[in-house]
Amino acid sequence: MESVSHVPDVTRRSLLLAGAGGLVLLSLGGGLSARARDSVLRATRSRAYSTVGTTLDEVAIAGNTTGYRRLVAGPGYPLIVREDLAGAQTGRDDSRTALASIVQFTDLHVIDAQSPMRLEFLAASCPPFFRPQEALGTQAAAQLVKRVNEIGAGPFTGRAFDCVVSTGDNSDNNETMELDWFLTAMNGGSIVAGSGSLTEWEGVQASGDPLYYNPELGVNDRYKKAGFPRIDGFFDRVIAEHVSEGLNTPWYSVFGNHDDSIGGTIPAQWDELEELYTGTTKFTGFTKPDANAALAAALGTQKPSGLGRDAVADKRWQVTADARRRPFSPAEFMAAHLDPSATGPGPVGHGFTQAAVDSSIAYYTFRISDGVTGVALDSTNRAGFTHGSLGTVQFRWLQNVLRSGVVDGELFVIFSHHTSGSMDNPRPDPRTPGELRHLGPEVVDLLHSVPNVLAWVNGHTHTNNISPRPGATPKQGFWEINTASHIEFPQQARIIDVCDNHDGTLSLFTTLIESAAPYQVSYDDGSQAALASLYREFSMNDLNYTGSHEGQPQDHNTELLLANPLA
Repeated sequence: MESVSHVPDVTRRSLLLAGAGGLVLLSLGGGLSARARDSVLRATRSRAYSTVGTTLDEVAIAGNTTGYRRLVAGPGYPLIVREDLAGAQTGRDDSRTALASIVQFTDLHVIDAQSPMRLEFLAASCPPFFRPQEALGTQAAAQLVKRVNEIGAGPFTGRAFDCVVSTGDNSDNNETMELDWFLTAMNGGSIVAGSGSLTEWEGVQASGDPLYYNPELGVNDRYKKAGFPRIDGFFDRVIAEHVSEGLNTPWYSVFGNHDDSIGGTIPAQWDELEELYTGTTKFTGFTKPDANAALAAALGTQKPSGLGRDAVADKRWQVTADARRRPFSPAEFMAAHLDPSATGPGPVGHGFTQAAVDSSIAYYTFRISDGVTGVALDSTNRAGFTHGSLGTVQFRWLQNVLRSGVVDGELFVIFSHHTSGSMDNPRPDPRTPGELRHLGPEVVDLLHSVPNVLAWVNGHTHTNNISPRPGATPKQGFWEINTASHIEFPQQARIIDVCDNHDGTLSLFTTLIESAAPYQVSYDDGSQAALASLYREFSMNDLNYTGSHEGQPQDHNTELLLANPLA
């Protein structure tokens, strides 16, 4: 593999790209010519063991610039060398050794799109409550699993994946059926992504309401006006049985806010809404305007607002009841992972234990590889709403874990659902109302207090973003690695290769991947791969898509340098 030379004085406005025979300095205000990009990509591939199946090779892009866009294969993302925390030394490719290879999934948001306890009617003011692709999430998850199995090893280490970590929002609506589908996609097995009626699609996409995408109907809804196709027989294909091959790699699960509350937002203790999950009424609001106003205000301000017992659901829209839609508690979420049917490639419980179930403690440590420990945090606040924090008990537990690791010479990779910036929810946990909540800046300070933290890996924002977190000394710096969701475009996951350069530095190679689904298919193809392809295509064309989730070049495929705390 070709060594890369060092270019000094990299600032926030410039980046280092692996170029042929050296490094190419890229201004963040500009870009690369096609010829320069090809040269950089060739050099990137020369540094890797393999780039097949990754965005180092190719990435989904729009095939046209106006109107409804079909996807095609575009040039891969180049490898960017980031020296924010440590300098890149010449010859490190020839001396580096692999310490670990990790895959991160995040924000799969497996959805029961026919559930009566969904809030699509609020989509005009809160777009995430409806997405045109959401009925196809199980097919997409299975194709992401397939891609990980195909790649099998870290692109820059050649090391078989040590683990896959799913950093929360595994389900979308805190629903047992969604959790079952998620576990089956990860572990392998048959999935029928339908609920309620066995003969009729009862979700909003068959309602004829022009607010939503109605793929089978002739109604000229706002999506068809934008070019979305009419697809006869679409929902028969959606609910047809399909099989996930399941991961070949041990995997771990992290709790997210959508795994705890209605739409990831409304506190689970709002019994007036929770009881609608398994009933026959499709929730489209309350009968009294003041109750609807209270709900909208609570969602808008993220402050609890008592609905009162006079908050009665409008019962004009009737659906088929389904007991499998029952919402689950945090303990039930963990217990489902411990069920023998959910073992898959292991480990048993995927990080959770029976003791954790009994105590409702959803944070834990796990061995990634020799000398590298993973720390899974539970950043979800049981008081509800989207943002998170840590309770004092968990905060002190983390402190003790890190301090013990310093004594043992252990390296740490931290995993959570929330980012440091989205851990700003101080509301008391209703289970422990007197317990103080600790926010993102405090967690950053805690991670800085020891030298052994390499990275904090998270999701929640649905955006690719990699940020240096420098400490008081070079060895106290770490990287915060935030990865886009798999429900909104660009629908990517991330590989993290941890390497010792044996020159006083470590390198974290981050490589984005997409699902194994093709970029473009026939609309009458009902295969799992084809439906997962439409999942990606529809997300690219979502009326609320802005491109911001993709992040910047420095947030894609990178080599992140940092001082080796053990050197």
